[in-house]
Amino acid sequence: MPRFLVVLDVDSTLIENEVIELLAEAAGSLDKVAEITSRAMNGEVDFEQSLRERVATLRGLPVSVFGEVGERIRVTDGVPELIATVRANGGAVGVVSGGFHELVDPVAERIGLDRWKANRLEAADGVLTGGLTGPIVDAAAKAHTVREWAAELDIPLRQTIAVGDGANDLPMMEIVGLSVGFDAKAPVREEADLVIDRRDLSQLLPLLGLRG
Repeated sequence: MPRFLVVLDVDSTLIENEVIELLAEAAGSLDKVAEITSRAMNGEVDFEQSLRERVATLRGLPVSVFGEVGERIRVTDGVPELIATVRANGGAVGVVSGGFHELVDPVAERIGLDRWKANRLEAADGVLTGGLTGPIVDAAAKAHTVREWAAELDIPLRQTIAVGDGANDLPMMEIVGLSVGFDAKAPVREEADLVIDRRDLSQLLPLLGLRG
C-alpha cells in the first residue's frame, strides 16, 4: 500500500488551463464564464451555483468539442517528474476537480494518476444540454473525496498533501497534514501551510523531502 498521498486540484494546478473557459470559448460565452470563474475561485460566490450558471452557457455544444478542447490542454511543468518521484517513493497521486470527467479522464490516464474525480456534463443526442449529471464535486465533495481515498489506501490524513489554488480547495486543504497553495488566489494564500509561486509542480518535491 502507498505510504503517503498527494491530491491536487486540476484547473490552473495540474493543468495550465481552466477547462470551463475553453469550452465557453467554443460556445461564445467566454467573457461571462471567465468573470464568474474568477469570483468563484476567490470565494465570492457559491461554487455549485457558479458552476451550474457557467455550464448553462454550454448548451448546444456538440460533444465533439471535447476532442478539440482536449488538444489545447497543457499539463503544468513538473507534473511528470512529480508523479514519477512520488510513486517511486511509495506514494500515490490523485486529482479532484470541479471540472469535468470528459476532459480529466484522458489527461489522468495519460499521465498515470492513481485516483481522479470530477463532475460530469449532461448530453443528449450528441449535444450538451447545459446541465450536469450525478453528484456535484464542490468544496465539500473535494474534502470528502480526500478522506475517502486516504481511508481506501490506509493512509493517515496527516500523511496526505493537498495542493490547490482556489477557494473551493480550502476544505480539503484544512484536513490534511500539509496544504500547499499553488500560484494561489488570496483566500488560499492566507490559509495554506506553504505557497509555491513558480508554475512548476516539481517544486513540491523538496517540500516532501524527495529532492534536495
